[in-house]
Amino acid sequence: MVGAGLSGCLMAVLLARRGCRVRVFERRSDPRSRAADHGRSINLGLSRRGMTALRAAGLLDEVLAHAAPMRGRVVHLPDGGLGFQPYGTSDDQILRSVLRNDLNTVLLDAAEAMPGVRFEFDAKLTAMDKSKATVECLFQTAGGVRRVLSETVIGSDGAFSTVRAQMHRGEPADYHQEFLPWGYKELSIEAGPPDERRTDPEALHVWPADGGLIVAHPNADRSLTGTIFLPLAGPDSFETLRTTEAVSSLLADRFPDLHRLVPDVVEQFLSQPVGHLVTVRTAPWHHDDRVVLLGDACHAVYPFYGQGMNSAFEDCVTLDGCLDRNPDDWAAAFAEYQAIRKPNTDVLADLSAENFIELRDRLASPLFLARKNADLALNRILGNRWVPLYTMISHTTTPYADALRRSRRQNTTLAWLAGAAATGTAAAGAVLLRNLARRVKGK
Repeated sequence: MVGAGLSGCLMAVLLARRGCRVRVFERRSDPRSRAADHGRSINLGLSRRGMTALRAAGLLDEVLAHAAPMRGRVVHLPDGGLGFQPYGTSDDQILRSVLRNDLNTVLLDAAEAMPGVRFEFDAKLTAMDKSKATVECLFQTAGGVRRVLSETVIGSDGAFSTVRAQMHRGEPADYHQEFLPWGYKELSIEAGPPDERRTDPEALHVWPADGGLIVAHPNADRSLTGTIFLPLAGPDSFETLRTTEAVSSLLADRFPDLHRLVPDVVEQFLSQPVGHLVTVRTAPWHHDDRVVLLGDACHAVYPFYGQGMNSAFEDCVTLDGCLDRNPDDWAAAFAEYQAIRKPNTDVLADLSAENFIELRDRLASPLFLARKNADLALNRILGNRWVPLYTMISHTTTPYADALRRSRRQNTTLAWLAGAAATGTAAAGAVLLRNLARRVKGK
């Protein structure tokens, strides 16, 4: 296993349960022995997919002990007002916010405790020869170059995966990388008074603005970890906002309540590095039975649907299931895994890019709110016969592509209902509503 991040550690646990001997190599130092890398990570929103995977590994309760519930979005409006948008229609439709380092520590400890699992940190993969029956890997370590042989190599080494690059070398492979022309910086927001809605510790906080966006996740200690997104270049961008006066003016204009919540926001802004956001689509995801990719290594997405970690965890349980069905043919298992996951993660990439526009531009729109409220109302009336897209993505394990297809059918039906209501054709609207269940199921 190359990469001791979230998906690498979870997959190590699942493989160890199968009786495999697993060696995990990580180019960075052990995160448990130093402070977390502030400024380079976004808090994670754990949804149904991720929780299902952690439950399968027996780790969900331990992770939830480090998490804070998010029952909906608190929207900080440009005029200083607040809005609230629940995530669902029932009490169990909530997300959980967890610090990346806390989650990684739980997974590292769990994997390290498994028989047959060994971790080696500060070991950077520099070359891989996949042509032999036993894959040869070269790692740069403090003690020099190490040669490691393995029957199978799993690349969980992120969006800029060395395993992927080495696996595709000399092969007819597709690779597409797209950077968002926006970057991000992290902000720390201290816990507010218990009754302060502006720092509600059980909600995701969103500041939509013209040419800017802030998203803040709650932490278990009631503080918030905020992320400010701005263009990388041009007017009012990370490139041009270099002075106290410029930063203070922009934040006061676009996020009017931020100075009161974060008195040192300008100092934090100027001291933090800029992070970048990338989408990766690639194929193939595996080479015979010798190499396979997980998570961001094969499908990095923008963070705006909160599904990057969740989809990576879903990769792990899907691959584990494919190995169950093909215990003696790992090449077939890897091929089945790619066939199941790639169409869905391609859809997720599109949804994640679209949700950036929604968070930035539409949250304060009356039309958007009316459409969202109609979706939730129909869900309350019809139950599982009408499920909003966000609910299917975040609160179920419906494959992403299936969720999008069903959502499009529902949108068509809702447009017909709206048309019937607009023309006063009550009878037609009633007929449509009675037949709604059949239509949204595609009949």
